Amino acid sequence: MLKEKKHQIFIFVIFALAVLSVPFFLQGNYLLNVLVFVGINTMLAVGLNLLLGYAGQISLGHAAFFGMGAYISGIVTSRYPVEPFLIIFLAAVCVGLIAFVIGFPILKLKGHYLAMATLGFGIIMYIIFNETVDWTGGPSGLSGIPSLKIGPVVFDNDQSNYYLVWVFTLVVMMLSINLSNSRIGRALRAIHDSEVAARVMGVNARLLKVQIFTVSAVISAVAGSLYAHVMTFIAPASFGFN
Repeated sequence: MLKEKKHQIFIFVIFALAVLSVPFFLQGNYLLNVLVFVGINTMLAVGLNLLLGYAGQISLGHAAFFGMGAYISGIVTSRYPVEPFLIIFLAAVCVGLIAFVIGFPILKLKGHYLAMATLGFGIIMYIIFNETVDWTGGPSGLSGIPSLKIGPVVFDNDQSNYYLVWVFTLVVMMLSINLSNSRIGRALRAIHDSEVAARVMGVNARLLKVQIFTVSAVISAVAGSLYAHVMTFIAPASFGFN
């Protein structure tokens, strides 16, 4: 297990160095812009992999958590003079609490029933994004979202957004590697293989499923917040099932 973890970390370091050096070799901003969205979607995939790949729990509603993170950050920062990075943290906490609460009833379901329940949640949130026009702008979208900044550094161009998004993504990937090689990661794999056997071995399967569902939702919310500040405009169409 230790040897495997060292191998994963070695590959991760090589990948991280390659990712961070990309802007030095690209001509023009178009490809950088594409890679910004690759980074955001990679973060979403890592979060979903923790839930689906390790715990074996299906979710078709993670676009809702992505959208909730985006709208919380977008609405607050476009209306009030607050620190955007603080709101990313706030959005993650809010979405995490919601995911934790709904996770208990939803994760009692299995298979197709779980898939349909999460899909239903995603559709409900999509309708809310469309109908709460005073807050979200409805189908016309929400504009005026400020770019992120740290002191005098403003992330308002493709290169700065590239580094911003990929630093977040690499941190999430590193946390995912550590989690997968921990006692929790082994318990999640046990649940994936056989939840009954995992319970017999003393794993609190119900609580652990809810916890990893929450972690996955928080990662999606952070990705959504970054998406909102990179785009400076969001609309419900970006967070639908299709």
